[in-house]
Amino acid sequence: MTPPYLHPPEELGDLLTGEPSYRVDQLRDWLYKTPALSAQDMTSLPGHVRQMLEGRLWPFTVEMEQSADGGMTRKWLFRAPDGAAIEAVLMGYPRRATLCISSQAGCALGCTFCATGQFGFERNLEPGEIVAQVAYAQAFLRQIGMPGGPDHLTNVVFMGMGEPLANYERVREAIRRMIEVMGLSARSLTVSTVGIVPGIRRLAAEPWPVSLAISLHAADDELRTTLVPINKRYPLKDLEAAAAEYFRMKRRRLSIEWTMIDGVNDTSEQVGKLAAIATRLRAHVNLIALNPTPLTDQKASHPARVKGFAAELRQRGVNVTIRDTRGRDIDAACGQLRVLAGKRGLKA
Repeated sequence: MTPPYLHPPEELGDLLTGEPSYRVDQLRDWLYKTPALSAQDMTSLPGHVRQMLEGRLWPFTVEMEQSADGGMTRKWLFRAPDGAAIEAVLMGYPRRATLCISSQAGCALGCTFCATGQFGFERNLEPGEIVAQVAYAQAFLRQIGMPGGPDHLTNVVFMGMGEPLANYERVREAIRRMIEVMGLSARSLTVSTVGIVPGIRRLAAEPWPVSLAISLHAADDELRTTLVPINKRYPLKDLEAAAAEYFRMKRRRLSIEWTMIDGVNDTSEQVGKLAAIATRLRAHVNLIALNPTPLTDQKASHPARVKGFAAELRQRGVNVTIRDTRGRDIDAACGQLRVLAGKRGLKA
């Protein structure tokens, strides 16, 4: 049997031939409203249906699971039947729980500082594989939980492996299922992109007010093209215009993601150029310390420089946050757990 998450939620009846329609509704609720880690936990379903689903519930297996920060950070490496690696990171806080999900297995964009991009592209994830990451985390929070954290997700961010807007149709369908079937608020979802301009414009035309984050990392075309090669196709002028259009249509504050790389993009010159872009877009800037990757000698900016960079932005009137570095000891940056699996001799 095909795992149920790989079926559109409106077509689950195809899996339960001969069962009354209310069984289909029950299954849909178990998959999307109150997910369970195991089919045996779906107690309102009869035994023969649970037996049919057992071992086939998820479109992947859990190959690795790691925990850090006193159990408040959890990372999973999921493995699809075809060998594709899927990573997700759950970060718990006293009043919120944020899940970072993947939209592709690997990535074709080749950003120099990103572990995922350095190992190439495997394939796009299907809508059900994307949604199943969310459902798995919801089930984990409901049945196992985090110490002192909420028992449900409050935020989902497309900031894991892959470029969401390079897998647009499948990501769109996953967002639809999260909002219209799972019941998540569109405002609790954030799509992060390195700057796929046509995708930004398409997302702006969708009916849901999801948040948009721009992975900028450099504020002039020359430097940005060396760090983010897609900038050659969609330069900063075009990216800024698309981001401004998104803000006008959605009235959702934009975020700018900026990975701090020692001696590369942490200069005062970059501060000034970044401040100008952020001011024009009325965007919030998130500064993120670089996580080391195996195929580059780039290093994270010194913590003092990160603080200084943030202070210079604030002096120019920019709202800025230094991102909390969670789970460094468990390879929590996207793509890094896949690398660790390869080192241990697993298929990666």
